[in-house]
Amino acid sequence: MDHRRPALYSINNQLSRPRRDFIRLAVDLHRFSPHAGNQGSAALFFFLVVRAHAGSHWLCADRFNLRWLYAGAFAIWSLAQGLTGLAESLAVLIGFRILLGIGESIYLPGGTKIVTVLFSAKDRGLPSGLFDFGTRTGLVLEGILVPWLLVRYGWRHTFLLLGFAGLVWIVPWLWVFPRRMQPEGTAAASLPSAISSPVRWNALFNRNLLGICLGFFCFDYYWYVLVTWLPDYLVTVRHLSVVQAGFYASLAFFTFGVAEPIGGWIADSLIRRGRDETRTRKGIVTAAFLTGLFLIAAMRASSTPMAIGLLIGASLVGVATGNLLTILQSCAPFEKVGIWTGAENFAGNLAGIVAPLAVGLLIRRSGSYVPGFELGSIVLLMGLLAYWLVVGELKPKSS
Repeated sequence: MDHRRPALYSINNQLSRPRRDFIRLAVDLHRFSPHAGNQGSAALFFFLVVRAHAGSHWLCADRFNLRWLYAGAFAIWSLAQGLTGLAESLAVLIGFRILLGIGESIYLPGGTKIVTVLFSAKDRGLPSGLFDFGTRTGLVLEGILVPWLLVRYGWRHTFLLLGFAGLVWIVPWLWVFPRRMQPEGTAAASLPSAISSPVRWNALFNRNLLGICLGFFCFDYYWYVLVTWLPDYLVTVRHLSVVQAGFYASLAFFTFGVAEPIGGWIADSLIRRGRDETRTRKGIVTAAFLTGLFLIAAMRASSTPMAIGLLIGASLVGVATGNLLTILQSCAPFEKVGIWTGAENFAGNLAGIVAPLAVGLLIRRSGSYVPGFELGSIVLLMGLLAYWLVVGELKPKSS
């Protein structure tokens, strides 16, 4: 299979991650503060509202040419980011933030739909992990590039540079991406209905989709605990400098990202050798989620080097990601992959509101980071119940 397109998609996500998070970073330069959870939740709540109102992209991903749809959405995304540097009032800033959210809402539904069309079920784990790899590792780029740009050029020029520079990505995207996508495997048989069938909102009332959303909520809850509170924990509890904390947190996020395509590749290889797809993908998700227990061990480690090593181990949860996306692709009717992915992503962003607030509340009440981080591991493991007991065989069912 040609993996150039998922790789290009991954590069896009690496570029877009710092541009999305930069707004919050520019507004609050004191990232390592006791109010980080409240700020992160507020930003994500606003972002979630925008995503909900941008639900048309979930439907468009199922019905229109993704070559042009994604290029257009990305152009809106980039222009909104760049023009933010010219904002003279809070109202204008909020307006550009709304546009950015509308543009970015194509990311996961569009990427998942592309993988579903271009790859057969047994080959989707690697490309799914590969395109999401850019989102996680973009945090590393953000931690290095954005502060340097802010200090050297100021926030306005940083917005302009990051926003408009991203438009260059559209050129290789249009060059590599096919004008017409030819579906692989079972997707090909579903293509006529995908084009002609009307949108039915009862597609969202499906047992498999419910299990997928519950499980993904638990997965993203764990992720947002790490991304919101890990740097603060390293500074406050482990007494690292801000630079050291940024380095080790970036290493954990990088490990999370690198693990994503690896987990997908392992599952794909086993399935091609004749292993059952349902048991294989759910089994790898289970093994990955169990590594979340390292987070509890890290909280209780006596030495800082041991804690950092365990935190890196806890980032191996990323092994699950490619398979989580593939589970949805295998369960969703082909013509509803986009809207199912939009619902899954909405559940994940909802976790992004709850997790920072919950951890912050537990820190204030207990005076310790341990309960909040341990809860993250527990919630993650609860997600296994959803994937094993609610989600059935990995094959589409009528909604």
